[in-house]
Amino acid sequence: MKRHTNASHTPDLESLAEDAKTLLAATADVAEEKVIEARERLAAALDQGKATWVRVQDRAIERVKATDHSIRTHPYQAIGIALGAGALLGVILSRRG
Repeated sequence: MKRHTNASHTPDLESLAEDAKTLLAATADVAEEKVIEARERLAAALDQGKATWVRVQDRAIERVKATDHSIRTHPYQAIGIALGAGALLGVILSRRG
């Protein structure tokens, strides 16, 4: 399945992952026990972060599909809800300004 990414968060996460990989590479030749432990923890955290990101994407895709199905099944109700939400938001925002 093709994964869609959020453009606003992806560069930050990619940058963080790249920085972590760079740190792992830079400390590859250091054999001190504390550095080795830190490298292992960082590698585990990266793997866990990737797995969590995949689960979040999968859940989001499932919910988008469910919403799409609901809208296609009940189009007039969806239009009514969107109209009501838009009107309510408009009233709230107009009173703030």
